[in-house]
Amino acid sequence: MEEHPLTLLMNPRSIATVGAGNNPLKMGTIQALSIIKDGYRGKFYPVHPTEKSVLGHRAYPSVADLPEAPDLAMLIVPTDQVAPLLEEFGQIGTRRAIIISAGFKETGTAGREAEERLKETARRFGIRFLGPNCMGIINSEISLNVTVAPLTGPPGFLGLASQSGTYLTQTLPYLRKHGIRFSKAVSVGNEGDLNLIDALEFLGQDRQTRAIALYIEGIRDGRRFIETAQKITPYKPVVAQYVGGTAAGARAGASHTGAMAGPDEVYDGILKQAGIIRVHSVEELYGHGWTLATQPPLQGRRIAVLTNSGGPGTAMSHTANAGGLEVPPFSKQLQDKIRALIPPHASCGNPVDLTFHLDTRLLSLTIPELVMSSGEVDGVLLHGAMGSGFMRAVYPHVSELFPGLTEEQFLELFREDLSENVALPVKYGKPLIISSFFDHEDDYTAAYQAANIPVFDAPEKAARAMLALLRYSEISRRKKIVPPLLPERAAEADRIINEAVSSGRKNLDEYESKRLLAAYNFPVSRERRAGSEAEAAAAAAELGYPVVVKACHHTLPHKTGRGLIFLNIRDESSLLQAYRAVQEAAGPGLPVLVSEMVQGNREFTAGVTRQPGFGPCVMFGLGGIFTEALQDAAFRAAPLSETEAEELLFSLRAAALLGPFRGMPAVDAAALVKLLQQLSFIPLLHPQIRELDLNPILIRGHAPVVVDALAVLDGARHSPAR
Repeated sequence: MEEHPLTLLMNPRSIATVGAGNNPLKMGTIQALSIIKDGYRGKFYPVHPTEKSVLGHRAYPSVADLPEAPDLAMLIVPTDQVAPLLEEFGQIGTRRAIIISAGFKETGTAGREAEERLKETARRFGIRFLGPNCMGIINSEISLNVTVAPLTGPPGFLGLASQSGTYLTQTLPYLRKHGIRFSKAVSVGNEGDLNLIDALEFLGQDRQTRAIALYIEGIRDGRRFIETAQKITPYKPVVAQYVGGTAAGARAGASHTGAMAGPDEVYDGILKQAGIIRVHSVEELYGHGWTLATQPPLQGRRIAVLTNSGGPGTAMSHTANAGGLEVPPFSKQLQDKIRALIPPHASCGNPVDLTFHLDTRLLSLTIPELVMSSGEVDGVLLHGAMGSGFMRAVYPHVSELFPGLTEEQFLELFREDLSENVALPVKYGKPLIISSFFDHEDDYTAAYQAANIPVFDAPEKAARAMLALLRYSEISRRKKIVPPLLPERAAEADRIINEAVSSGRKNLDEYESKRLLAAYNFPVSRERRAGSEAEAAAAAAELGYPVVVKACHHTLPHKTGRGLIFLNIRDESSLLQAYRAVQEAAGPGLPVLVSEMVQGNREFTAGVTRQPGFGPCVMFGLGGIFTEALQDAAFRAAPLSETEAEELLFSLRAAALLGPFRGMPAVDAAALVKLLQQLSFIPLLHPQIRELDLNPILIRGHAPVVVDALAVLDGARHSPAR
């Protein structure tokens, strides 16, 4: 298999820097110090036009003077020097670079042009690079750190790919305090060449990395992103924070589907489709990622909550249960064993609440071991395991009771061997997550962190981390995704679309839209278009009463509330009245649509809209007049496999409506899955369709029927000739 382009960049045998000197206030110097001081064992070549040595290393006046072509070049220089320097490295044979320098496409037109010149230079010499405008990389496996913050401690297991350099480097002291350690970390910057997806792919292949964290501001190649993630997530968890979802401009769609497709809703669905767990803060990005990287997989939903205080125990239980975990009562046998160990007033049923019992060994070892070995739980949430932090806090009050005893001597009285405590997750193969109000200065917190057991500073945070393990257990069991094959393009659909585009129209009318769907075997309502009262009466007689009368013209995409729809018409007299009312409301000579009256108490909606970076995206949600009001809808990128269509179908908050409900039979889920999958094919077969709206889809008995539809066109696109 061909080596991944990031492999050499992340594992260079030699590094040359341009922009590092002896001034400690310069960014390049600080980054060079990280390379030198944090344990990297490869060769280091500073290039400097005037200095003879840089940070104790021989400096070279130019790239051409280097003794060899370094595996990796790092550029921290003014913008206008980047491309010429990259060319010099290309000429001597360097094929990997990290471009820290900013001032490129993030600054406007001139910057974009400079970045294009940079990319052209790289292509000419076969150079693969990160950046520009990035903060570099970390590879803890070889103690390589090229960022501005020191990297200390042993190698970790959490990989990071970030579109923010800050989250790679400024956070290192924060992560150290929380016991979280990177395996590999990549700042992609402007993604002029290597991008977030390349980094995700690399981390997916990396044996040291057990879980991956992504910080995302936007994705430009959505299909590759989804396919790459779907290859990784069955065996390695991925969490992501997406922060670009509040752009109001995305709500300017002409159809219901387009109006609902804000970036946040779309990305939420895309991440689920990719098998990625979404988080909503950088704290969760690191904390949940570290939990997934270090804890045994969650084999079920049963969680024990162990605490020395009722409040934290209740908070953990509530948060866990609300997210789908169970906090089941222990068996009488297990309760009796716990009861024999705790005070009479303490609770032993789950949660176990010792009510400020100071025997921390009992809370952190004896009872957890009883619970884990019982076979009654799949994981443990623990709050209140504390030692030196608490004793240090109370020492000023109790010191007079220990005359002559210093604080350190006092702390030594209570110091314990915690090796058995921290070995529990490995011993029993069950996750243990800690909540403590004491940080790494407490010996219990420090011991847990050193053993790669996550410690959170609030009970709810610990419970949400356990929920991340639950989410991944669901992802790892999802059905296999088989890429779908597109059907042949329907000639009738081509004809309908091309006629409309040729006449300069912005959308199809309802009749044409449903004929388009019928060409792909969608279950649409029976109907006839009528241009006179006689034609309307004949259509109703053929269809059979009751019927619906609607205005039908491409200039009237939305008819509800405008006097253009009349329902449940049961005789010819009422039919003619409705026909005349439509003519009066919409204008004389306007065609009407006479449709069968489809009866159904459940309404859904489905549609397609195009999104930057992802192309056509499919929406499914609650339908009818409440579509936009209730906003219970979900999105996935087209095309959909059968598995993805099924997941989309059951992703609604109101998914219970798909099953037996208040005397109604279960919906024909297979028919809806087929409908969603077919819908995902249409915009790929017909690129002129910008939006496609099926609303409502009524459930008649158990079968779906498309009652109304709207296709919005993009006249700039044309179907290829058959």
